Formats: sequence, structure tokens, C-alpha cells
Amino acid sequence: MAAAASHTTDFTRAFLLGVALAVSVPASAQDGLFDCIIEARQMVEIRSPVEGLIAKILVERGDAVKRGQVVVTLESGPERAALAVARSRAEQLGAVKAAEAKLELARRKESRAEELSRQNFISPNALEEARTERMLAESELKVAREAQQLSELEVHRANEALGLRTLRSPIGGVVVERLMKPGELATTNVKEPIMRLAEIDPLNVEVILPAALYGAVRSGDVAEVSPETPRGTYIARVVVVDKVINAASGTFGVRLELPNRNYVVPAGARCKVRFARAAGGGRPNQ
Repeated sequence: MAAAASHTTDFTRAFLLGVALAVSVPASAQDGLFDCIIEARQMVEIRSPVEGLIAKILVERGDAVKRGQVVVTLESGPERAALAVARSRAEQLGAVKAAEAKLELARRKESRAEELSRQNFISPNALEEARTERMLAESELKVAREAQQLSELEVHRANEALGLRTLRSPIGGVVVERLMKPGELATTNVKEPIMRLAEIDPLNVEVILPAALYGAVRSGDVAEVSPETPRGTYIARVVVVDKVINAASGTFGVRLELPNRNYVVPAGARCKVRFARAAGGGRPNQ
């Protein structure tokens, strides 16, 4: 009975070990292939930083966009008018010119007063009045120049306000979805994006590996990625190896970077990946 119990215990342990291995190691890993999924490097939602009616949406679903490209414009009549007024004020130099002329005249008067004072032709009070007039003229010129600087800053502020009405793509990628149309009200609500963009060059390849391979795959390694569509093999490079192993599943995550210059490989596709180092072979040709 004791021998039978021992045999049963050993069988149970072997069965549980087999179940654990089946869970942690994909069946395809037996030939050096591991299941993976191809994802966009990042997804971006375009929202408006200010409220306003959408004037134009310059891209359609599926269009490729470049970083910095204008994708949406909002109605901006009041902002353009405010900018024109600010520029007009900034270009009006009459107050500064008048203050400069007044200061020049006051300096000449002071200079003459000093000369006459040395010759005792005017009283000390007259000299003091000339000096005071020069000081007041300097103060007026300073005030005029400060007002001019404020006008120039107002131009900058109005220009920035107008710039918020033009939305540009923060990434290079493709338009995944358009959620609003011209004429609709764009708001600052995070739940109401105007469109979604995806960066798909390069792509991220995510794969889960068994803990037994920890250390066999390192950052910088290259691997062969075979997506389910289109058929073919592509070279990707390991950029992230998780430093924490999932104790429940006995696995860890690895991310690879897959160049996709012509957008040949779609994001979201399933794939298989073979690591040269983990398989014990040489590196694949790049």
C-alpha cells in the first residue's frame, strides 16, 4: 500500500508538472517558435485644447500623416481679429518717438541751463527745474517703451491663441479613425477626441516567454518574426526584456522593435517569433 501511494504521488506530481509546462510554454515553442502579437508603437487621440467649431478635417481614415502635419483647423475669426489689433498697436511708435523727442529737448535745455548757471546768468532754481524736466522726460520715455513692449507681448499672446486653433499630428503614422466632422463642436473633454492616429513604423512585437529562457534573450538580440499576414519573415530587434517574472504563469515579457517603413505589416496581426540566441543558432541575416 505504501508503495502504491508513493507511485500515485509521483504520477500526480508528473501530471501537474506537465500541466504547468503546457500553460507556461506554448506548443509551438517546441520547435523554437513562440506566439507573439504585433502592435502599433503608440496610439494617439487628437483632441482640441480649446472649444471651437471644426472648420476643416484635412485627413481621412487610412491616410498617412507626418509629424507636425496639420490635420484639423477650428474656426478662428475672433482670434485673427485680435491678432490684427495687437499687431496694429505694436506697430504704432508715435508715443515712443514723441517721448524721445521730448527727452532730447529737455537734455538740451539742461545743458544750456548748466552753462548759464556757471556764468551766473540764471538762478540755481532755474537749473534745478531744467534737470527735473529732463528726469520727467526720461520717465515718460521709459513708460512709452514699456507700453510698446507690452504691445509686442500681446501680439505673441494673440498669435499663440490663434495657433491653438490649428491641430497638428504629434507623430508620423496613419489615421485609424475619424470621430467628428466639420461643423461639430470640438471640446476639451478627454472623452471626445476628434480622431485617432497610430504610429506603425516601427511596430512593437510583444511575446511571452517561459521563465526557463530568462537570460537567453537579451536586449539588442535580433529575431525572425513571421506575421500571419502578409506571409514572410522580417527581422526585429529586442528592445525590452522584463526584469520581473510572473510567478503565477512562470513567464516573462519581451518586446521587439520591427521596422515597417512602407507600412507593409499591419498592427494587430498575430505572429510567430524565433530567437537565434534562444534557439542556440547564429543570428539571422539583417
